[in-house]
Amino acid sequence: MKTNILNGFFIALMLLALGSCKKGGFGNYPGGVPYEYIAIFDVRNIYKGQDVTLTREALAGASYLYAIVTSDHAGGNLPEGMLVVQDNRRNNWLRGICINMGAEAAKYHPGDSVKIKIEGATLTRKEGILQITGVPNNDVVVTSSGNEVTVTKIDAGAILANPNMYESIFVMVTKAGFTPVPPEGAVMKDGEYVNDGFATIRLVTNPNAVFASDPIPGLAVYKGITFNTEDAAGKLTTQIRPRIKSDLISMGDISLAQPLIITGLQRDPEGGDGNYEYVQMMATTSDIDFSVTPYCIVFTNNAGASTPLGAPANGWATGGQRTIKWNITSGVAKKGQFFYFGGTAKMINGSASTPYTGDSWYGKQFITTTGYFNAGDGGLVITSAFGSATSTPSGPFANSGNPSGVAIFKGININKESIPADVIFVSLKGTGGSLYQAAAGATAAMGYRITTNDWYDAVNPDNLNPQPFARMTTGALGINTKSVPYRTENLGHFDLLGGVYNITLGRWTKARSETEYVDLSKTSTWAEIEAGDNVTKLVE
Repeated sequence: MKTNILNGFFIALMLLALGSCKKGGFGNYPGGVPYEYIAIFDVRNIYKGQDVTLTREALAGASYLYAIVTSDHAGGNLPEGMLVVQDNRRNNWLRGICINMGAEAAKYHPGDSVKIKIEGATLTRKEGILQITGVPNNDVVVTSSGNEVTVTKIDAGAILANPNMYESIFVMVTKAGFTPVPPEGAVMKDGEYVNDGFATIRLVTNPNAVFASDPIPGLAVYKGITFNTEDAAGKLTTQIRPRIKSDLISMGDISLAQPLIITGLQRDPEGGDGNYEYVQMMATTSDIDFSVTPYCIVFTNNAGASTPLGAPANGWATGGQRTIKWNITSGVAKKGQFFYFGGTAKMINGSASTPYTGDSWYGKQFITTTGYFNAGDGGLVITSAFGSATSTPSGPFANSGNPSGVAIFKGININKESIPADVIFVSLKGTGGSLYQAAAGATAAMGYRITTNDWYDAVNPDNLNPQPFARMTTGALGINTKSVPYRTENLGHFDLLGGVYNITLGRWTKARSETEYVDLSKTSTWAEIEAGDNVTKLVE
């Protein structure tokens, strides 16, 4: 009986507690004091396609935004009347929004920290832009100035995939060039769309912008604020508007043009490597007759205790057991067709698999008791092969997960200063310290040089400082770290790099994939790595 009374008492208390709770959009409870500030993330989520009056109830008891100004109307290139602010008050998620203030918007400057009373204002979408209207001028108060303005480094593809997420955010796209290529003498107001290797996005320059008559750079970093516009059907289209002249950062004379590109890797065929590893490539602008225009291909293996240890003082020309070079001095790589460099076995996936029967294979015997190559190849001489002169190395790629990679060079003579025509690395085990060492005192920086392509930047797009080496760091992460992931050995996976290379622009308009691969079998056909939606394609 006593137990039943106690149970009834506790149930009554629970019901009383539940009855005293009042549901709210953000979980407020009577008796509590609502926080006076609301995150832009939450304000944006209030809008469901119809105008909303921002009452305290709609704002979960709040009245204010507290955010950083990103807009700068001094450049004459932003939508008139829009004060653009951003914050990351909700879970560190950066979001932006426009406050429609008319001429008053131009009085605020990037880095101003502002307290904005939005209670009683209206949340609406006009001409595609989500904005707050009806905010009196005296309801915007600058609390401090000169604060850091966060710029989000992002690719155009991510912006276009999430237009609402990135709307009214101060962003930066890098290695972007106008498409189609502008005629000689074109200026910024003549261009309309840029491509950064991931997607094509509209870049708006008003005819009266302060930089409207500036020459169009061949390749540049573009900073700006994203806005949406709306067509007659209500479809949103995203654009980037640079604010001021300094938002346009030319990358100088850098050219991404690559006459020969790496399109795929067979790093570890099913079963023994034997003489079966190969690299798939493609000529882009024209046929390449290697007897007239020779190239060389260099691998960095780093398997086991390869010597010399540590970062390579001579880069791709280190030799020893670290880099392996062959010259390609015969054969023809035909424009737009796949060309192979690999073992003389010419099999798609190791022993007893489908043989290659085409005429675009440059073969070298990988297994040797004196090293991977000799002076007769015109390459760097190594006197022992991965441990001893009697060992029989099975291929140029490491199977341990240690650093690995391949570079192609125009010409056959290379040194530590040579820059590849193209280069691809495979994921590194540990820190990757064997690839790069920073300069220290009189000792110069050491490492493998990269080229500016879809994966790597020989010049830092943020500050235009040179960064010519892979893995420019002493830690686990750093600059130019992109690579194909290492996978468990002997599975026969072919790394299908893919991507789209634009011949006219001389650059990648869709970057190569790090993770796409074909799971080959012994009976796989060459069409599996030469045809389909995910192979590398050329466009004009």
